[in-house]
Order: sequence, then structure tokens, then C-alpha cells
Amino acid sequence: MEKEGGTGRRGDGEKSRHHPVPQSPRPPVVVLAGVPVLFALIGVTTACGYSLVGRSSTIPPSIRIIRFQTLANQTQRVGVEQRLSREIASELASRGRFSVQPEVAGADADLSGAVTGFSLYPVAFDTSGRAQEYQVRITARVSLKTLPEGKVLWENPSYTFQENYAFSTSAASYVDRENEAIDRVAARFAESFVSSLLEGF
Repeated sequence: MEKEGGTGRRGDGEKSRHHPVPQSPRPPVVVLAGVPVLFALIGVTTACGYSLVGRSSTIPPSIRIIRFQTLANQTQRVGVEQRLSREIASELASRGRFSVQPEVAGADADLSGAVTGFSLYPVAFDTSGRAQEYQVRITARVSLKTLPEGKVLWENPSYTFQENYAFSTSAASYVDRENEAIDRVAARFAESFVSSLLEGF
């Protein structure tokens, strides 16, 4: 009886192997393959969403030397254009494609514009009602034109960058907080701006 029972169990196993429950092997492959593609599309959409206000264009390979001077300051915040301009020039040079100079002679293109907006306001508070986190928002009008023709390669009349940050307790006055905000976000503003410029957004 034990032998027959054992044989019966083996027989059932063989029957399952020869007659599996009908299923298609393809759907799992499609689902798994589609997941990274979906995430890739989501990533592209998220990364580019805030930059699409610009005018799409492509910078020709012939553009190697960019003439760039300090942006004009059309805000009430004194000195904001100096720090942003230094970081933009540094970021352009760090990409390895361009050299940046203040003179027109020998340059292939001219990058110019103005800082048109700067704002700083609290977005989070502690239990005592004191601001713990601020949002800084910077807006600029910038264009890149060929030299000497003046053909527009890229332009954005309202390039906007914003970021939240927790201010340090050493920032006693509002002016101190503005200075701290500029110091904290200038490099990231420049990185974001140059990426948009090079990618055509």
C-alpha cells in the first residue's frame, strides 16, 4: 500500500509536468521590460518640466568662445547679479566645451541678459512661529546670439529658478538671510541655467 501510494504521488507529479496549467510566458517579460521604460519616461518629464518656458534651439559645434559680461541687475537686491554671473561663467568653463571671455573680439557668440526678479519668503515655521525654511526665487532674462551676425541661438525672457532651504541661526537680519540665500543657490542656479542652455530648453 505504501508503495502504491508513493507511486501515485509520483504519477501525479508527472501528470502536472506533462499537463501544466495553461499560461503565457510572454506577459511577465513585457511587464518587466516596460517598467524601466516607464520610469525613464517619467524621469525625463520630471527633469524637463520646469524648463520648457524657454525657446528650444541647438547650439552649433562652431560656438566655442562665448563673450559674457556681468548680467544687469533689475532687482532691488544689490549684488545679486555679481554672484550669479561669476557662477555662470565658471559653470560654462567647467563643461569643457566653451571658453568664456569679456571681450567681443574673437568670440563666436554673446551671452547677455539681466536678473529681473529676486524674492525670499518663509515657507515653514517652528512651534513658536519663527521661520525655519525659506524659498528663494530668481528670474532672469537671457539670450545667446552669434557674433557678429546677432542671430539668436537660444533665449528665455523669464528663466526661473527656485529652491527651498533652512537658514542658519547666524542670519540675524533679513539682509543676512538674503545674502545667505544667494550664497547657497548661486552655484545651483548656474548649473541649472547652463544645462537648459546646452540642452535647448
